[in-house]
Amino acid sequence: MEKFKINSTIHSAINDQLIYANKVMWNLHAPDLIEEAIKNNEGCLSDTGALCVNTGKFTGRDPQNRFIVEDDKTKGSVFWGKINKPISKETFSNLLNKVLASLKNKTVYVRDAFACADKEYRMNVRVINSSAYHNLFIYNMFLRPTIEELESFVPDFTVICDPNFEADPKTDGVPAKNFVILNLTERIILIGGTAYTGEMKKGIFSVLNYILPHEKKVLSMHCAANVGKKGDTAIFFGLSGTGKTTLSTDPERALIGDDEHGWSDKAVFNFEGGCYAKTINLSKIDEPDIFNAIRFGSLVENTAFISGTRTIDFSYNKITLNTRVSYPIHYIHNIQPNSIGGLPQNIFFLTADALGVLPPISKLSEAQAMYHFISGYTAKVAGTEMGVTEPQLVFSACFGEPFMPLPPTEYATLLGKKMREQNCKVWLINTGWTGGPYGVGTRMKIKYTRTMISAALDGLLDQVEFEASPVFGVLIPKTVPDVPSDILNPRNTWKDKNQYDEKANYLAQKFVENFETYKAHASEEILSGAPKVLTVS
Repeated sequence: MEKFKINSTIHSAINDQLIYANKVMWNLHAPDLIEEAIKNNEGCLSDTGALCVNTGKFTGRDPQNRFIVEDDKTKGSVFWGKINKPISKETFSNLLNKVLASLKNKTVYVRDAFACADKEYRMNVRVINSSAYHNLFIYNMFLRPTIEELESFVPDFTVICDPNFEADPKTDGVPAKNFVILNLTERIILIGGTAYTGEMKKGIFSVLNYILPHEKKVLSMHCAANVGKKGDTAIFFGLSGTGKTTLSTDPERALIGDDEHGWSDKAVFNFEGGCYAKTINLSKIDEPDIFNAIRFGSLVENTAFISGTRTIDFSYNKITLNTRVSYPIHYIHNIQPNSIGGLPQNIFFLTADALGVLPPISKLSEAQAMYHFISGYTAKVAGTEMGVTEPQLVFSACFGEPFMPLPPTEYATLLGKKMREQNCKVWLINTGWTGGPYGVGTRMKIKYTRTMISAALDGLLDQVEFEASPVFGVLIPKTVPDVPSDILNPRNTWKDKNQYDEKANYLAQKFVENFETYKAHASEEILSGAPKVLTVS
């Protein structure tokens, strides 16, 4: 297969539109892309062979400058608001033409890839990049077609990403130089002005979050998933920093995937072919699979080397706390064949509660599960972002609101239907603080969290005694094998019980306030899962 073509053209997903470039590098393998990236001064190799790059100004997604084209297809179906902001067809067309013009004199890297491991729902994605390391990211993160599959490949969706193209806010109809625009009718994702690779990944995820539930009745989920030796599937919902990747990467269970999945009537399947894990303070002891995956072919973002070496300093945080590595899923030694598992028996909602009031593990009723799913709670802690001096509560509907084009209740209703059909057990896991809030208490030990999750998966909690939280109503186990009983009820871990009660009521009130947005569309059953704000003496 040719590696490049001079003065070549690329076919897009819609109307076979032609895209021109000076040189087109087609479907290069990882070593070729790494060679190109080094030749282009895009990055350098660590002592393990991983390619290390700096993504520049943007080290995370910029949701304020993400848009969806409003047209006849999307006008009545997209949940418009602060997350899904509309943009006109004319503005999109103008920017598309400018980006395409900017590519004519450049070398571009084209990757044809699959999204969705289940062939019944598979989407063919063609990604066009102006930098080699972005194309390596796509090679790592999505499903890689065979040579035979590439010969007949026709794209269903096209991603065009040129970080060096910046919009002119004065004339281009967008508020900033950077932009991500989803055109669901023309089936194009257009990205400019930002080099953060995650924008491509989440752009494709957003498209699937529109197509699968709305058109296929498949629940799309921001979650990790794995399978036990007995074939039991578990799902891990959670926002960034709550432990999705870490806790789903379990040497005793086969990994389906760490971030994006679909739940059909027959299976749970991965959307991707790779993992995108946080590396800040990465530990070989606590996260051996991720640590050992950082080798030749992996892409590490925004870290630094230990002085005088090529050894990555995982504690380095001067660029960002959102340091990341992408790698193909087969870099994890224990993976589920074909990235497809059976229907789930256990669902875990992960939260990093910086207030230290939620139990480390608790069991949810169906109503509570729906309520917490729509709420999508976690917390940011002081120091993670400029201006954050107190723990900052975050509510993100369906544990992935920035990527959900449809109304949250549409995803929640579909989840509820599937939970009832499968009779799933639902658990709330607090990977955050205990013994007090951030700054006073301590972070829950990962070994205890893993042990509690394993106990739930192995059925060891089926016979233990539970007690109900007076505020949140969730059921707290009184004992968990190999876990100190005194940490299970969070109130018992606080020296000042009155302070705990105040913080618990404060968080309960925030849950209630946040849910006002969805209250009118929620059933009485879902509303019954809300926490109860108590009078503190």
